[in-house]
Amino acid sequence: MKPFPHQPLSTYQELPPVEMLQRAESFRQMMQRRRTVRQFSNRPVERKIIEDCLLAAGTAPNGANLQPWHFVVVSDPQMKSRVRIGAEEEEREFYSRRASQEWLKALEPFGTDADKPYLEIAPYLIVIFAQKTSLDPEGSPVKNYYVQESVGIATGMLITALHNAGLATLTHTPSPMGFLNEILGRPENEKPFLVLVAGYPAEDAVVPIVTKKSLDEIATFL
Repeated sequence: MKPFPHQPLSTYQELPPVEMLQRAESFRQMMQRRRTVRQFSNRPVERKIIEDCLLAAGTAPNGANLQPWHFVVVSDPQMKSRVRIGAEEEEREFYSRRASQEWLKALEPFGTDADKPYLEIAPYLIVIFAQKTSLDPEGSPVKNYYVQESVGIATGMLITALHNAGLATLTHTPSPMGFLNEILGRPENEKPFLVLVAGYPAEDAVVPIVTKKSLDEIATFL
């Protein structure tokens, strides 16, 4: 494989230290306002907002620049209904048979159950697929590397972009998620990573009172 041509770095913009501190603090404060939402409004969201957020997510670092992700944006009501039916079927199995008592106990304070009405109410479901292989320009399969890490980073950037745009999100991971390939017509080389629900929060939306770990608990400076 031929090496990529290189060019001088022209996109980096160095900032004065004072502005760097201001930006870091402002961004931290914005992200600390982000909350996972389970009650959504059916208010429409302009598609261009979703498109720009997806393009931002697509800039994520990834293994060998193979970009092993695919985002399926579902807004059609009938398709959202099919996703909900499939997800709730798996969720009922999860809560009644698959989940350990320890897992169920960890979830208990959040009051979650197998009923997922937001999958139909929210204007968008973004189903994120991880691609085990890609196709080269000749159409031959190519193994992707660091797939989970790459898709995880892109997903985090997508959540951040949507929050920055003023939208609420929810990460939903019914298990197993193979039904999504069939419903959404995705090939076998793609594995569902998660369903990202996106839209405006409902006017009466509530969130649990939780705390985040302190800097000392999440970071070590050596």
